[in-house]
Amino acid sequence: MKELKIAVVGGGSTYTPELIDGFVRYYDELPIREIVLQDISTERLDVVGGLARRMVAERGIPLTLTTDRAEALTEADFVLTQLRVGGMAARALDERLPLKHGVIGQETTGPGGFAKALRTVPVMLEIARDVERYAPRAWMINFTNPSGLITQALLNYSRVRAIGLCNVPVNMQRNIAHALGVEPKRVELDYIGLNHLSWVRHVWLDGEDVTERVLANPEVQAEYPLDADLLRKMGMLLNYYLRYYVHTDRVVAEEQAAERTRAEYLMELEAQLLEMYRDPSLREKPELLEKRGGAYYSTAAVELIRAIAQDRREVHIVNVHNSGALPDLPPQSVVEVPAVVGATGAKPLTCGRVPPIIRGLLGAVDAYEELTIQAAVSGDEDLAQLALLSHPLVPSWDVAKALWEEIKTAHRQYLPQFK
Repeated sequence: MKELKIAVVGGGSTYTPELIDGFVRYYDELPIREIVLQDISTERLDVVGGLARRMVAERGIPLTLTTDRAEALTEADFVLTQLRVGGMAARALDERLPLKHGVIGQETTGPGGFAKALRTVPVMLEIARDVERYAPRAWMINFTNPSGLITQALLNYSRVRAIGLCNVPVNMQRNIAHALGVEPKRVELDYIGLNHLSWVRHVWLDGEDVTERVLANPEVQAEYPLDADLLRKMGMLLNYYLRYYVHTDRVVAEEQAAERTRAEYLMELEAQLLEMYRDPSLREKPELLEKRGGAYYSTAAVELIRAIAQDRREVHIVNVHNSGALPDLPPQSVVEVPAVVGATGAKPLTCGRVPPIIRGLLGAVDAYEELTIQAAVSGDEDLAQLALLSHPLVPSWDVAKALWEEIKTAHRQYLPQFK
């Protein structure tokens, strides 16, 4: 069995111990030749990398820390990307600015996700060019948000072999399995949509359709804060992020009344985590990391890598070119659907037409993502404003123009393409 070189771009992230934990747990099934953590911050590398080295020591996995992207990528088999352009301070702005206009502020959804995409797409395409140069046969597994949009930019504007990954599908499967009191592998989801805009049409337990049973389960209803009556009438389970679309006024009011944003909370949490990581006696990911988000990220990532490396031809829910999986969307769009994963990558399963109740929202957000990518790549301000206008959560042209001016000003140093 071939031993793999894994390069992690953004290796100084506080998420990294979660990822390393997965490689340690799966080492007997997925031998690693070397893990390289690359980051632009030497301080973060020293702190996070120090814990990572202690975590892999018992397994004897070589682990390298570097700020040199070329060194990290050279001869890599898999490149994992988990970066945040502008850091948490930029995310805090993404969450605060829209609220001034009565619009939801969120990391991946609406104008907040738009701003993050504009900052991130050019950087990710630079990384893709380096992958093309130093590791042309590597698979690029993208966890950087907004994951589906970023993956679409990578696939449509570079030659890298990219697959987008999100922990939401595996979390949904495991939450449903827990509610039913069964092992996750017994639960199968008929899962369709885009990243952070997805629906489960059917849930099967050992091949039996248990959708109605799941929708009526109090534990499932508590996990996904959407009106139970709505779930019953739609007959589908909704991704948590759909609350921003179906309970918009409620969420805006909650965010405006909150003392701090999610980013501001996470800044404090990350400071605590980094202090814990500095402890030389710590040799495993701390429980506090669960509050950071990204639960089961390592499971999703390592099992996806294993499926490709070992040509397992397993079904994973990932972000890939549509290629007809959802005929209501263009083939070059990136969708989040079940796909057969093996040595040749991820081949999406045919999912058929989507129900009319979700078709309009799905098409609108897909169009917004296409326009946002075009704006991020071209630096065209007209496209940027039109992209904002096209988003279902932006109520008018006046609001779109005002938001663009504030986003452009607030993030000027991270938007060099807009001169």
